[in-house]
Amino acid sequence: MSAPATQVTVPRPGKVRAFLRLVMIEHSVFALPFALIAACTAMWARTRSMHWIELALIVVAMVSARTVAMAGNRILDRRFDALNPRTAQRELVTGALSVSVAWRGFTVALVVFLACAAALGPLPLLLSPVAVGLLILYSYGKRFTDFPQVLLALAQAVAPIGAWMGVTGGFAWPAVALGLAVGSWIGGFDLIYSCQDAEIDRVIGSRSFPARFGIAAALRWSSVSHLVTVGCFAWFGLAAGLGWVWWLGLAITAAVLVYEHVIVRPQDLSRVNRAFFTANGFVGIQLFAFALADLIAQGLRW
Repeated sequence: MSAPATQVTVPRPGKVRAFLRLVMIEHSVFALPFALIAACTAMWARTRSMHWIELALIVVAMVSARTVAMAGNRILDRRFDALNPRTAQRELVTGALSVSVAWRGFTVALVVFLACAAALGPLPLLLSPVAVGLLILYSYGKRFTDFPQVLLALAQAVAPIGAWMGVTGGFAWPAVALGLAVGSWIGGFDLIYSCQDAEIDRVIGSRSFPARFGIAAALRWSSVSHLVTVGCFAWFGLAAGLGWVWWLGLAITAAVLVYEHVIVRPQDLSRVNRAFFTANGFVGIQLFAFALADLIAQGLRW
């Protein structure tokens, strides 16, 4: 008599791990370096020394704010995600994570963000609802506008401005310049990324610039957006008084952006992920490294 067949059970990931996958926590690398650039530059301008507690609070605030944005986006977009083959394996669609757990993660991240804002000062706390509102508004954007990337750009521009404000307690033109650079950069590469969903977006009713105006137009406007990015990074360098090390980093950034636009064509979107994840991940890290090196060369003390 043969032995009964053994049923193999595939273990499901834990809730925390599934939630971190849902919000793609590793993609904090996109905007976080620019908040650090703003914070370190503000510290250099203010006291010529690093303030590690403030820096830690800004890092936690940035990661938690992005978690709020991504969790909210995934919860609100789960029905769109289920209709799109590219996103149909996301955790809320497959059931790997429940909506209630996603909401709990959202709430925890929101509380952490507000606590960090309060610790940084009354003005960051007062304006924190504006930052959260812009982050959530982007998730609704595809329901009422063909220009959701504009909303994304506004939401991302807040990060460097908020980091500068967290250090100094006020606004400054270098922070505005850096915010505009980051917003146009992220809005521009999201235009590229959204091209791969243009056809399905038209079918499922998800509004986007490529779905409305076509992929070629989206790529052209992405190039324009990234020209603005380079110009605003230059404005930041001039306004903040940065030196030649920063300008070298900016030259490398400009070259990477050119590469990003060279490898993606309207007739060939096969390298969108290389442009989105690899090239853009490199931009933030290397530009922060050059900015920090420049500040240290100009007297920033540890």
